[in-house]
Amino acid sequence: MSTLKDATAIAGIGQTEFARRLGDSEKKLACRAILAALDDAGISPSEVDGFASYTMEETDEVEVAKSIGAGDVTFFGKVGFGGGGSCATVAHLAAAIATGQANVGVAWRSRKRGSGPRPWTNTAVQLPTPAQWTRPFGLLRPADEIGMLARRYMHEYGATRDHLFNVALACRNRANQNPAAIMYERPLTRDMYMTSRWISEPLCLFDNCLETDGALACVIVSAERARDCRHKPVYVHSAAQGLPAQHHGMVNYWNDDPLTGPAWTAARHLWKQADFGPQDVDVAQIYDAFTPLVPLSLEGYGFCGRGEGAAFTEGGALEIGGRLPLNTGGGGLSEAYVHGFNLINEGVKQLRGTSTAQVPDAATCLVTAGEGVPTSAVLLRS
Repeated sequence: MSTLKDATAIAGIGQTEFARRLGDSEKKLACRAILAALDDAGISPSEVDGFASYTMEETDEVEVAKSIGAGDVTFFGKVGFGGGGSCATVAHLAAAIATGQANVGVAWRSRKRGSGPRPWTNTAVQLPTPAQWTRPFGLLRPADEIGMLARRYMHEYGATRDHLFNVALACRNRANQNPAAIMYERPLTRDMYMTSRWISEPLCLFDNCLETDGALACVIVSAERARDCRHKPVYVHSAAQGLPAQHHGMVNYWNDDPLTGPAWTAARHLWKQADFGPQDVDVAQIYDAFTPLVPLSLEGYGFCGRGEGAAFTEGGALEIGGRLPLNTGGGGLSEAYVHGFNLINEGVKQLRGTSTAQVPDAATCLVTAGEGVPTSAVLLRS
């Protein structure tokens, strides 16, 4: 069976600054990030002929292509489900390039979440059919829905707030090393965590991602071409999407087991196509819009057994030098929340050896998109 294994590589990455409020429009931020990624790769904007983004992206390939000076575009597509789509943008471009539909692909996410509107505040679109089973009962925001999953996880497997703190602390510690992170040089203590205000119990302030303005982009080309670009290639080794049977976003009401989310479906396909397994992953960038998503993802992607994700976080396992260093730029909890795209770029930095919290000799990296919604993941290798 033909696969995408190592046929393409990420050759360039770019980003804007991150802040709670930036003056530039989302379009201008997007173009700045894309041009930075192309410059990082040493590729002219006129060579770009493929685009991939999120359905929630407010900028579009027509305006972006004109603004950056792209040539004829032969592939473009969008991926749904917000944070679940991040890695899929890379996967779609990798497939397009491997099959000759494009030569130079750009994926991006530009967002003004810090200074812009919240999606759930638009009451006119609050009640699509699935939401009629959740929102009238108070589950208005993603935090409320994940709070339900977290409470069930705690009840069934004995997870505690200390386990969630382990996740928040690991991400904050890495952000403290990253000058680009919003939480740079802003330490987090257990007392700060335990006494912070509730957002949606059992999730406190520090269990929730940041609200950020900013943009990121990456450039994907064939493996052969990547070897001639400015940096050593970071190969797209395996990629997968996951939408489990009878899925119901965030709360998984109709699943046999609501705690077995889309990560499990994506993981089966991801590892099936890979030359290595979870035990061979040197560093991970796991989607962290909320701290409970990390232990759920650790289980889904096979780093531990069912119900063992919380215990996995103990003893500094997620820190540099631990069993699985993760979110080494600070993640969505402490670097920036741009629907997970910063996790992709941080994975590339790790395999280039240029991260601000470098894992020694890192050669393999798992990057995941949002757990709880139809999701995606990529395995990167150097």
